[in-house]
Amino acid sequence: MIGLTSHHRYYMYNDICDMRKGFDGLSGLIKTGMNRSPLDGSVYLFVNRRRDRMKMLVWESGGFMLYYKRLERGTFELPNSKNSRENILEWETLVLMLTGISLVQKNRKKRLKSVVKYG
Repeated sequence: MIGLTSHHRYYMYNDICDMRKGFDGLSGLIKTGMNRSPLDGSVYLFVNRRRDRMKMLVWESGGFMLYYKRLERGTFELPNSKNSRENILEWETLVLMLTGISLVQKNRKKRLKSVVKYG
């Protein structure tokens, strides 16, 4: 399946990332820098020093998917970091980052969040 949705969990690597890293290098950052497993199905985001490139690594059934976005103009606005090594992102925040909408002006309206209980 190709595509990211609101059902994924998103984690942002808060240090600078060398965009020459591929699947194995980014997986190493997830293991050592974030103390997480790259095989857990979560989406991991990495941004370069100039904040004009972003990679997203996710484990899909049978292998890794790597998404890469390079901005031709401007930079990604990053959320404020609460933790020095990892930052959990909401789907809506990622969409705002990718589309270039300011995160500072974000004013969330109250909505009902459904709670799904399994088994």
